[in-house]
Amino acid sequence: MSKLKTNRGAAKRFRRTGKGGFKRSQSHLNHILTKKSSKRKRQLGNTLQVAEADVKAVRRMLPFS
Repeated sequence: MSKLKTNRGAAKRFRRTGKGGFKRSQSHLNHILTKKSSKRKRQLGNTLQVAEADVKAVRRMLPFS
């Protein structure tokens, strides 16, 4: 059987939490920021928990996390 490989794109986007979930950052904070309000940009800087429906897919992409 071949070795398991980590999906490198996913490894850069998701981190494991202490309780076994995954945290992620939010999109839409890289460019075209002038039309976005300060409140919106500030809230987009926060990290979120990966949705329960997506945890299985993320776990499969990150077998060693």
